[in-house]
Amino acid sequence: MKKLTILKIGGNLLDSEKAWKKAMDYFAKISGAKILVHGGGKLATEICQKLDIETKMIEGRRITDQNTLDVATMVYAGLLNKKLVSYLQSLDANAMGFSGADGNLILSEKRPVKTINFGLVGDIKKINTPLIINLLSQKIIPVFSAITHDGQGQLLNTNADTIAASLGASLATHFQIVLKFCFEKEGVLMDPLNEDSIFPMLSQVDFLQQRQNGVISAGMIPKLENAFFAKKRAVHQVIICGVNGINQSKGTEICL
Repeated sequence: MKKLTILKIGGNLLDSEKAWKKAMDYFAKISGAKILVHGGGKLATEICQKLDIETKMIEGRRITDQNTLDVATMVYAGLLNKKLVSYLQSLDANAMGFSGADGNLILSEKRPVKTINFGLVGDIKKINTPLIINLLSQKIIPVFSAITHDGQGQLLNTNADTIAASLGASLATHFQIVLKFCFEKEGVLMDPLNEDSIFPMLSQVDFLQQRQNGVISAGMIPKLENAFFAKKRAVHQVIICGVNGINQSKGTEICL
C-alpha cells in the first residue's frame, strides 16, 4: 500500500511568514503523495477586529455568523490558501488550492444546535475520495482550506483539524496514512510552561485525564479529539508536532 502524508498546519505558524515558509520547505521535501490542510484563525480574528466584527470562541471552536464566515472565506480559501500554493510552486511542488466546494470535494451540513449554536459551521458528511485519488495520481498536491459547503449553495466554516482527520479516515483504505498536526509547539506538553515536557505518546485515557486536570485546554481539545478520531479509523500513524517534526520522527504520537 502506498504511503500518503497528510499535514495540517495552523496556529501561530501561519502568523509568521518565516515559520510557515520553513514548514513548507520541509513539506515539499516529503517523498510520495501528500496533502496539505491549513487553518488560519488568528488572521481571520485580526481582520474581524479591524472590521468591528466580534469574535466568539468556545473550547477553541469559532462561533460563525455570516459576517465572520465572509471574512473566514476570504482569508482561508483566498489569501492564505494562495500564498501557500504559490510558495509550494516555487519549491517545484505542484500544489493546487481547494475549498470543500471545489469539485464537491468536502460536503458538510450545518452543525445542529444543541447546547451551543455554532452558527455557520459545517460538520463533514462526505469526502469525494475518487477525485482526491485522481488528483494524487497526477502528482498534484491538494491544499485544503477550512471552508466546506452543504451542496445547497451555503459555504460553511469547518475546523481544519477535522478536515485533516476526515481526509485521513476516508483515504485509509487506499493508502498507508501518516497524519501530522503541526503547530507552534513541538508536541503536546505535560507542563504548558515547559516547552521540553512533551508527551512522547498519548492515549485517550491520558487525554481525558489531562483535559479534566486543565493541562490540555482550548484549541488543543478539538485537535486531539480529531487525532483520536483518525487513529480509530485505521490511520496508520497520527502525530502532533512542530515544524521540526514535519519530516522527522518528533512530537507526540497518538496511540489507542
